[in-house]
Amino acid sequence: MPGPYVIRGSVALPEGELAWRFSRSSGPGGQHVNTSDSRVELLFDLAATKALPEVWKERALERLASRLVDGVVTVRASEHRSQFRNREMALVRLASLLAEATAPPPKVRRATKIPRGINERRLREKKARAETKRGRTGRDW
Repeated sequence: MPGPYVIRGSVALPEGELAWRFSRSSGPGGQHVNTSDSRVELLFDLAATKALPEVWKERALERLASRLVDGVVTVRASEHRSQFRNREMALVRLASLLAEATAPPPKVRRATKIPRGINERRLREKKARAETKRGRTGRDW
């Protein structure tokens, strides 16, 4: 499989901390379907990992709490017919999931006041438009 899967910056998924499980994929198939284990499950022990900085790990554990089972996150892939491509797909999914979960929180938006001049100009244009429309009524026929 191609190189280390980078989560963000210089932090990558360590090969030694990944656990793989393989099983038969569901769905239609041919003669080959009953003998090949093409479905992939990738398990990553998020609670015990040493690869992530402590701040990232806490953030990920908090955000992925609903997906974790005893601190382990599981990613499944069975779209492709080959186990190799499903393994690549599972690695990419895990890396993107961890990148999203460890991202810093967005900056808090501070409400700003609309400048008085902008508001006055809007009201002036609105009155001018209303006057134009009022002038179109045909009262003096």
